[in-house]
Amino acid sequence: MKIRIRLREILAKRNISQRQFALSMNMRIATINHLCSDSVDRVYIRTLEQICNALNITVDQLIVSVDENDQ
Repeated sequence: MKIRIRLREILAKRNISQRQFALSMNMRIATINHLCSDSVDRVYIRTLEQICNALNITVDQLIVSVDENDQ
């Protein structure tokens, strides 16, 4: 099982660019770009909380588990 952050998908559905979101969150653009990539290996809980609050979503909407065979 693999854990995936759905940030890129959620931002796309809302028509928000990664850069625009980062600036609105007062976060580094590189941080948001990294979280939107498929190579995230660690993230601060506080960062997830801030993202969830900004997007008005729950953490289980942001993070999903994926069967590695389905990729």
